[in-house]
Amino acid sequence: MTYAADDPGSPGGSPDSPDPLARLTYEQESRRLAEEKKNERMVWWYLAYFLFGIHIVAFVMIYAVTHSG
Repeated sequence: MTYAADDPGSPGGSPDSPDPLARLTYEQESRRLAEEKKNERMVWWYLAYFLFGIHIVAFVMIYAVTHSG
């Protein structure tokens, strides 16, 4: 038997459960998963900008070395 909470990409519980604790757990899990997805996306953007910057610095250094002298 599988449960909704078995899938790591979906929050456990149900939004329309009569149990207030289950509803609260569902809402908290939904918020946590949304925040986690947002943070992961931001990490990829920071990595992309960092790698782009490193390449620019490398090209400037190569240009400086090849044209010095």
